[in-house]
Amino acid sequence: MAPPILKLDDIHLTFGGTPLLAGASLQVEAGDRICLVGRNGSGKSTLMKIAAGIAEPQSGDVFRHPSTTIRYLFQAPDFAGFADVQSYAEAGLGPSDDPYRVTYLLEHLGLTGREEPSRLSGGEARRAGLARVLAPQPDLLLLDEPTNHLDLPTIEWLEQELSSSRSALITISHDRRFLERVSRATVWLDRGTTRRLDRGFAHFETWRDKVLEEEERDLHKLGKAIEREEHWLRYGVTARRKRNVRRLSELQDMRKNHREHRGPTGRIEAATSDAAQSGKLVIEAEGLGKAYGAFKAVDGFSLRVHRGDRIGLVGPNGAGKTTLLNMLIGRLEPDAGTLKLGTNLDVAVLDQKREDLDENDTLAHYLTDGRGDTLLVNGEQKHVTGYMKEFLFQPEQARTPIRELSGGERARLMLARILARPSNLLILDEPTNDLDMETLDLLQEIVAGFAGTVILVSHDRDFLDRTVTSVIAPANPLAPDGRWIDYAGGYSDMLAQRGEEQKTAAKAAKAKPAQSSDRPAGRSTVPSKLSYKQKFALETLPGKIKEAEIKAASLEGRMAAPDYFAKQPDAFAKDAKELERLKAQLADMENEWLELEMLREELGT
Repeated sequence: MAPPILKLDDIHLTFGGTPLLAGASLQVEAGDRICLVGRNGSGKSTLMKIAAGIAEPQSGDVFRHPSTTIRYLFQAPDFAGFADVQSYAEAGLGPSDDPYRVTYLLEHLGLTGREEPSRLSGGEARRAGLARVLAPQPDLLLLDEPTNHLDLPTIEWLEQELSSSRSALITISHDRRFLERVSRATVWLDRGTTRRLDRGFAHFETWRDKVLEEEERDLHKLGKAIEREEHWLRYGVTARRKRNVRRLSELQDMRKNHREHRGPTGRIEAATSDAAQSGKLVIEAEGLGKAYGAFKAVDGFSLRVHRGDRIGLVGPNGAGKTTLLNMLIGRLEPDAGTLKLGTNLDVAVLDQKREDLDENDTLAHYLTDGRGDTLLVNGEQKHVTGYMKEFLFQPEQARTPIRELSGGERARLMLARILARPSNLLILDEPTNDLDMETLDLLQEIVAGFAGTVILVSHDRDFLDRTVTSVIAPANPLAPDGRWIDYAGGYSDMLAQRGEEQKTAAKAAKAKPAQSSDRPAGRSTVPSKLSYKQKFALETLPGKIKEAEIKAASLEGRMAAPDYFAKQPDAFAKDAKELERLKAQLADMENEWLELEMLREELGT
């Protein structure tokens, strides 16, 4: 049996008084696909940094196979010393790695490589980091929140890229759908220790709930055992008590275990502060249009939003989601069309950029707007420390500056503030960023049960499916042109309806007579546009062809050595067979690319 490529055993690390890691373990075999899950602040990123060699434990054993290459995706990449994104991404390559991989990845991540690091948005920085760690095709990929700030097409492309990769994988993510698609094993970091389930994330929550139920049952049994032993201690025979020193010692141990038991982190208990009911019609938009130069962000969009609607807005970055959202709530004047807002609207906005956070502000001051130590929530006066505890903050954090909070804690703090404000129209721009699974569950319940109206922008497909009643998406997601369509249902419903639209269009195309007699053989009709799969193949095939050509050239060079066949006939035969396979694969890929290129020219795209 081959040794693991990474093994962490009995890892301990303490910050302050409470242990962060208290005997955590992690083992990775070649080809493993592991998702690392746990509450915000449980130590997931720290454990992953120890695996990467970036952080050191206070005790425990760390083994990394000497020949293993490891790449770690930082949540905040360090671009110091790099003039552009291309040089930053290429710095992750090893001596034998192909530089073309960087160009290929940057293209598919929507970057040119010429971008200046100081001008990158959060999403662009994350894409540059992904290019850097994916390009070398390492033995082990460590990805910390890889989907944060990525749009849906890029997330789906990343899922395909990881599925075809030979690298072992450990990933941390709040995106349930992403974890379900890329993981085959789950490691749960809880109260400093780890448990492993050799199944993907889709099975995690059922397993977790069963573990916690068993733990609660065992704790109850321990409590009853202590009661029995204490009864014996009080009423047992004195002589027997003297002879049973061991039994008394065991009782003390049971008491200690019961006293020191760390229960699971509490669940956030919160609800929205209801405002007066809004009018029945919340938003009425007719023919809205907005352009920036030649780019049309919104073109002829109409929508009626009624009280109680929960609307999701999806689309690629740069398609115009924020522009459309700001027009719908009256923050941005349209170039064309009319907008009418309903009566009695109290709007609460959660901005993905976290722009209203003052780094030097304290948690208490931020939550109360500097108005003392209390705040009004749903008509009830609450002390700020009590309200903070509902969102899993400790009372001693009341005077903590916001700059010392983690990304997840900041997200929770903003959620606490927005939920304290009376509102009947909730605007959530990427609300799921940096939230752990349990907080996501709470937010899902809040959105689904909100008495008013919700409009949210999100790239989290699972969250959209669980919360919204309709989805607004670009008519053409591959090349947004300002046209938006309102689909009933969640994200999966939108995909199903789009699939039906494509089937209808295909049937209509088949019903039309052939337009030309010189089409490539085997195609009797021409579709109106390339499918997503065809477009993806057209873009990726040149890179795959190049890689196959490089491998074939390397084999031919090795086989050309004068004494190779004489000294290693078996290896020569193996190489010859592999070369034959590569050449057949090359021919197939070149034929496929040629046919797709001809189709693209025929469609004029």
